[in-house]
Amino acid sequence: MRNLSGILFNSIEYLKGVGPVRAKLLNDELGIKVYKDLLYHFPFRYVDRTGFYKIKDIAVEGLTVQLKLTIIEKQLVKGKNNRNRLEVLAKDDSGFINLIWFQGVKWMDSFIEVGSEYIVFGKVGFSYGKKSIVHPEIEIKNAENLARNTVLSPVYSATEKLNAKGLNSRNISRLTYNLLVKLKNETIEETLPGYILKKFKLISLKHALQQIHFPKDRKALENAKKRLKFEELFFMQLRLLYSKNQRKTKIKGYVFKTVGRYFNKFYSEKLPFELTNAQKRVIKEVRYDLRSGIQMNRLLQGDVGSGKTIVALMTILIAIDNGFQTCIMAPTEILAQQHYNSIENMIRGLGLNIAFLSGSVKGKKRKSILNVLESGDIDILIGTHALIEPWVKFKNLGLVIIDEQHRFGVKQRAKLWGKGIKYPPHVLVMTATPIPRTLAMTVFGDLDVSKIDELPPGRQEIKTYHLYDNKRLRLIKFMKEQIAMGRQVYVVYPLIEESEKLDLQNLQDGYERLLELFPRPQYQMSIVHGKMKPADKEYEMNRFKEGKTHILVGTTVIEVGVDVPNATVMVIENANRFGLSQLHQLRGRVGRGTGASYCFLMTDYKLSQEAKTRLKTMEMTNDGFEIANVDLKLRGPGDIDGLRQSGLLELRLANLTMDENILIAARRMCTEVLEEDPGLNLVKNSLLKKYVIQNKNLFKSWGRIS
Repeated sequence: MRNLSGILFNSIEYLKGVGPVRAKLLNDELGIKVYKDLLYHFPFRYVDRTGFYKIKDIAVEGLTVQLKLTIIEKQLVKGKNNRNRLEVLAKDDSGFINLIWFQGVKWMDSFIEVGSEYIVFGKVGFSYGKKSIVHPEIEIKNAENLARNTVLSPVYSATEKLNAKGLNSRNISRLTYNLLVKLKNETIEETLPGYILKKFKLISLKHALQQIHFPKDRKALENAKKRLKFEELFFMQLRLLYSKNQRKTKIKGYVFKTVGRYFNKFYSEKLPFELTNAQKRVIKEVRYDLRSGIQMNRLLQGDVGSGKTIVALMTILIAIDNGFQTCIMAPTEILAQQHYNSIENMIRGLGLNIAFLSGSVKGKKRKSILNVLESGDIDILIGTHALIEPWVKFKNLGLVIIDEQHRFGVKQRAKLWGKGIKYPPHVLVMTATPIPRTLAMTVFGDLDVSKIDELPPGRQEIKTYHLYDNKRLRLIKFMKEQIAMGRQVYVVYPLIEESEKLDLQNLQDGYERLLELFPRPQYQMSIVHGKMKPADKEYEMNRFKEGKTHILVGTTVIEVGVDVPNATVMVIENANRFGLSQLHQLRGRVGRGTGASYCFLMTDYKLSQEAKTRLKTMEMTNDGFEIANVDLKLRGPGDIDGLRQSGLLELRLANLTMDENILIAARRMCTEVLEEDPGLNLVKNSLLKKYVIQNKNLFKSWGRIS
């Protein structure tokens, strides 16, 4: 027997039934270039065609059946607009049935021969007591087609262009069958070591590939799926964990030996509140990394309001104590400005130099900042993606903090990596969007993860209510009561790019309605949205922060970067149009002070089932990690903002929502393998070493460029 590695990379053009025209289409539409690509183009569902019906046993209209039939007669019947239909009378040994085609009539007429036997599949209808199937699938009854149709029949994804050229699911199935016949006597080389197959009771790769396409029964299909999902998730984890090991052994980092006067003075004199145990634990984990001599790549997860900024600042002070510059990069100017304002306020009196840089800082001011930065006299630089521009040069950058990192592209983040002088800077990635365990194990699987899972003392739990429009008058009364108590209110409208003009009109209309309900001068109101000039937006935001206005009406521009402890009410209009993550972030704008806080989700009665689930989840829990898990189940990993950029989530078969147990088992096994054999040099791991060598391009350390 030949080894499969050669034949698998034959051009798909040379497979029976393909040819150059279809080969180009398969490549353009599905990325299928060689035999292996077709083999790994898995069905997305299956139709049970393991048996055949008798015509006499069809008692229910709408039943989908498979039959073995002999053609008795056929005729072309002229219908409306001179369009022909093909009517065929067929039989088995139990009765008769009509087959009808309105499309592809000419081709079907030439294909079907009176007296020949066919396999027919379709949905049965009853008309005047007669049984019929409109547009059934039909194939000549021969040994090959019988073999292919006495299984759970695969259904493959196709496209309009493929369908137009006769490459629908049925014909892709036929091509795959031809390929498996061709490979029947070939050796399919294993990819997983025997001891792993044995431990998890996994079938061979060859058997799995046969059964995933044409399973003999449900159990065979499940065994094939288990094997292929495990392999897919195992190698994904191997790429991450092997890269992480290599980074930790090969990529040196600056050693921050001391915790000096800046850190200690801040801790003893300026800390605004007692650190939670979770914050203390994370700072210890960070300090261990910074002393190790290995470049730190740590992901800091924390729910809204959990105190990530304090942890980031104390990490910055350790870097400065050791003679290094630091920077914080945020995705929006509002968030960057918020970080700048809060950190500048907290370090006042320490004698440190802090600067702000964004696209809006221009001319002499920008030139001055860049000169002082390059001379080493700026300790902390805070800004937007302007920080990654080539003209931004540090004297000795030792620490980079990236907030809401998933909003930056991989290449953008990589540019910060190159701004270190001797070694790459230490990297602390922060996210306020809690990440479900399965995503943390995949997208961030080669970073060290720290989690702040405890809110600071005094933070109020936010009470959340879903209200329909008929409760609006009661809500207005409640808002007035809160304002009378000296509290402030947010009212947020959706702003979706596809309907921006309509949304801005809704925002303006809503603002004007609120002006009628909350008349001046008794009530003062601000309005903000992304289309305003930055200076106007900042002016309105500051009025609200200073308590000069009672209500801030806006779009999701207030999702991040607004911290007003006196604001206790969040009203989200058309809440069904927001994703769970956005709803949770918006709710996190309240509950920041000592007063009881509330979030109201306003909708009309027309709601999808998914929208109802989102709103119910918000009412049931304030836990961001629980919310993130529901979000993952509702939307799937591919829809979570920015997470596809790593390429890690482009799974062929496995599903992070449904296959968490397989993922956990695969990661655990991978960890065990690398703990025993970090370089994969043992004979029993030769297949894994081979995978690493053959797929070097996949072994990028995503942590390096976070």
